Amino acid sequence: TNSRIFFIGNVMIDTLLANRHRFKKPAVWSQLEMEKGNYLVMTLHRPANVDEGSQFKALLEAISESSRGVPVIFPVHPRTRKIIDDLYLVENAKAVITDSGGITEETTVLGVPCITLRNNTERPETITIGTNELIGTDPKNIKPALDKLFSGQWKDGGIPKLWDGGAAERIVEALASQCDKDF
Repeated sequence: TNSRIFFIGNVMIDTLLANRHRFKKPAVWSQLEMEKGNYLVMTLHRPANVDEGSQFKALLEAISESSRGVPVIFPVHPRTRKIIDDLYLVENAKAVITDSGGITEETTVLGVPCITLRNNTERPETITIGTNELIGTDPKNIKPALDKLFSGQWKDGGIPKLWDGGAAERIVEALASQCDKDF
């Protein structure tokens, strides 16, 4: 019944916010003389984008040709190598280009523009409320999205209700309230 369903938030965001103080500059930051807001982060791992060589190459070429000389940092996902566990790069990027649902949530909470190379998402609130835009997997969609970003026309976005780091506490409260009712 509806009396046993509770809207509590997003525990992934709890983890992000609880660990934000641990973000640290990776070695590449100094090695490449990177500056906040002056690079793009790209994360790709979905089979539709990376398993077919010609599609992967076309996406990389479209991003490279449309990035206006802004460096593109590509921490490679475990699907092809090792995933980034240091969100410092995401938090300080001008934008993120991804096909990861989880990163669309992170960029929304961090207020970083996000370009998602997918045809659909299980996280629509990152689009309707957040900083994310779904542009599909066609490489020709990349240039217009990056042009919009570089022209300063990207939406500001907001943070979905209850994405505040308190979801786990609300889960415990909801479970405790149900236990009280059951006894």
